[in-house]
Amino acid sequence: MTEPLDRSAQVRAVYVISIAAELSGMHPQTLRIYERKGLLEPARTQGGSRRYSEADITMLRRIQELTEEGLNLAGVKRVLALEARLSALETELHQVRTEAARAVDETHRSYRRDLVPVQQAVARYNEAAHVLRRLSGQ
Repeated sequence: MTEPLDRSAQVRAVYVISIAAELSGMHPQTLRIYERKGLLEPARTQGGSRRYSEADITMLRRIQELTEEGLNLAGVKRVLALEARLSALETELHQVRTEAARAVDETHRSYRRDLVPVQQAVARYNEAAHVLRRLSGQ
C-alpha cells in the first residue's frame, strides 16, 4: 500500500505531457484538447512546455470517469466546477462549525462565572412578602 502524497507533492508539476498521458491512460492530444476546453491547466516551463502534477493526473482520471459515464466535455466542465464549489463549501462549513462551537464554549464559560447559588437568587413564594418588606426597609 502506498502512502498518500502530501499537498506540496501533489501540486508539484513534474510530468511531461507524454508521461502524464501514459499515467492517465489517454493520448497526449486528448490532454491538449482538455486544456483548450478549460478542463485542466498544466503548469508551464519558462520555455512553454507543459508540466503536469499528481493533482493534474487525478483530475484527468476524474474527467475520464465522467466521459465514460456519458457526459460530454461541457457537462464534465460543469460537474468539475460543481465538485470544486462543493468542496469549498464543505471546507467553509467545517470552519464555521468550528468557530460556532468555540463561541458556544466561550459563552458557556462566561455563564459559569456569573452563576449565583439558587438559595441566594430565589425566594420561596411564602417568603416573598418577608423578603420584600426587608428590602423596602419596613
